[in-house]
Amino acid sequence: MKAYIYIENGVFLEAKAFGKGGSSVGEMVFNTSLTGYEEIITDPSYAGQFIVFTMPEIGIVGTNVNDLESSKIHASGIFVRNFNKIPSNFRSTMDLENFFIKNEKFGIYDVDTRYLTKMLRDSGTLRAIASTEISDKETLKRMLESSAKIDEINFVSIVSTKKSYKHDKAAWNGKEYPSMKKSGKKVAVMDYGVKRNILNELCNVGIEVEIFPHDTKADLLIQKFKNGEINGIFLSNGPGEPRMLKNEIAEIKKMIEAEIPIFGICLGHQLLSNAFGYETYKLKFGQHGANHPVQNLRTKTIEITTQNHNYNVPENIAEIAEITHRNLFDGTIEGVKYKNYPIFSVQHHPEASGGPNESKYIFKEFLEIL
Repeated sequence: MKAYIYIENGVFLEAKAFGKGGSSVGEMVFNTSLTGYEEIITDPSYAGQFIVFTMPEIGIVGTNVNDLESSKIHASGIFVRNFNKIPSNFRSTMDLENFFIKNEKFGIYDVDTRYLTKMLRDSGTLRAIASTEISDKETLKRMLESSAKIDEINFVSIVSTKKSYKHDKAAWNGKEYPSMKKSGKKVAVMDYGVKRNILNELCNVGIEVEIFPHDTKADLLIQKFKNGEINGIFLSNGPGEPRMLKNEIAEIKKMIEAEIPIFGICLGHQLLSNAFGYETYKLKFGQHGANHPVQNLRTKTIEITTQNHNYNVPENIAEIAEITHRNLFDGTIEGVKYKNYPIFSVQHHPEASGGPNESKYIFKEFLEIL
């Protein structure tokens, strides 16, 4: 299929498409990961975004049910240099094109992703529309201009579970996802778009988890904590602008006041900052990849981490929290431990799916706090 792309800075491109076809609007971000494209495209945090892969060959290993981070593709689409329809991996159960068809999504290929990445690096994130149906530049421009922006849509309400459920599978051991070993500690997971491998890693250290919808009232969880039904709360990753989640922030404030142990990752990290009264801000083009160096300021060690975020917590959060981690690419805050509260959070993804495993110790730290 032919595909046509209009970007809000006026750039108009012709390329090719694979998958279902159609028209889609999204915010463009580039991801520098060399592996793990299936985990990336099924990460709910990418809802409303086009992923520009700097890795030039995508589709090589196909897809399989074990590497899914959620039940479907949440991204608006992907941009790749070379699309490989025929996979070459013994774990593959479906090629990438049929995976996109199954998810009723499409990807763009035969496009200069280095050009797009440089554009985003210099200009910052840009909105775009891609279509296999419409080739007229002016029509695409009007469609893009009339569409809602990413900070105007509550994507969390779209990707979050609609009812609570339990998860008891631990981290992949090379052959399977084994059942968890229980530590006796139980946690309520607030699902803002949680990745399955975060749940796996919580279970891997022995924490029993029950996942709750994003709009679950804090009073319910506070009562469960008082009754001894849970020992803490986990705030998950997720998509979109954190400051627009007013209701979620209000409920987190109540959890904080109840002095419940809380651990947040990515969006959860940002929501905690907002709940404490320190508003997050948007980065120029965000951090998306599996090669980001982060320094643990307590141990002075450097960890290579997986990242996926466009927003960050402000520097003045140091007034109420110890800064525990920093990104060595741009110096931004990557982790905090709140003073006088059993609460901490990180911006990067210690579950590392896909990516390096150097930050997985953070899940053990949560168990220790519990």
